[in-house]
Amino acid sequence: MRKIIAALLGGILIGVFAASHAKLPAAPAKSDAEKAAEADKAAAAKAKDAADLGKAQDKAVANYKKNKGVSMSPSKAKK
Repeated sequence: MRKIIAALLGGILIGVFAASHAKLPAAPAKSDAEKAAEADKAAAAKAKDAADLGKAQDKAVANYKKNKGVSMSPSKAKK
């Protein structure tokens, strides 16, 4: 009985190992329209990220300029 179970488990392990190393078929080639659409989408995302970064930097600079004198002012530190 133990030999049968061991043989079945060994076969299952071999099958799992073989299935995990199987090579998947190649993806179908993209058409020119799909490539252009993907490039446009990537360019739009890059432009949006650049705009968001610029807004965040402007906000940080405004915050720094607004609070610059508060924390570094010697008159407020002595009080």
